[in-house]
Amino acid sequence: MLLAGITVPETLSLSYRSKRPDRFQGANWTTDNQAVADRSDVIIVSVRPQDWPSVAVSTPGKLVISVMAGVPLATLCERHGTERVVRSLPNAAAEVRNSYTPWVASDGVNEGDRAAVRAIFGACGVQDEVTSESDIDYLTGLTGSGPVFPALLATAMMKHAISHGVSPEMARRAVNMVLVGAGRLIELHGDAPENVVETFLDYRGTTAAAIDTMRLAGFEQAVARGLMAVFEESLSIGSS
Repeated sequence: MLLAGITVPETLSLSYRSKRPDRFQGANWTTDNQAVADRSDVIIVSVRPQDWPSVAVSTPGKLVISVMAGVPLATLCERHGTERVVRSLPNAAAEVRNSYTPWVASDGVNEGDRAAVRAIFGACGVQDEVTSESDIDYLTGLTGSGPVFPALLATAMMKHAISHGVSPEMARRAVNMVLVGAGRLIELHGDAPENVVETFLDYRGTTAAAIDTMRLAGFEQAVARGLMAVFEESLSIGSS
């Protein structure tokens, strides 16, 4: 947000629990969450869902943006005393301004609020307003994981390369560049992922054999089960 010019340090207030972070010179740091809310027009609630019940903050009439998984809009409205609430789920790639951030708004959110939300999450990458909280719960797994699923694939690839005698350093460089290169190519050409897969299948080279074997081994089913597990966990957080 600071890099995008959405705010400046002097109007940015942040809270911390134990040790004050050495970041954002000029910002207002405090251990008092209510003080942060009192001096802010837009409040971003960024804590683990299991820690949220201990965050007693009243924000009457203010815009509250939650980046917590699983906590429903109605619960957020009731707890924080406002009808202007947005649920969102950026991912870790926000740090490099490449997050995909879906969000959904309560009925009390106005067009000015929506513009603020688009600006905040647009500064972090790409944002989309979705139509239901169920979409957010599902996308918790699909996009909220950020780099984790590609990193899981990369880890398996690295282990296999090392088992075949490739040095760990070379395996790491090779796999990292595969991931980075794939992302940049898709970004450059705007291809849908399935088009990339089909291109290699149609060519029927060595990579096609790998794709066929992975699919027969249940690759797509394993991914689907993993995504469903995250979706169910997100729903369980909201109902607890």
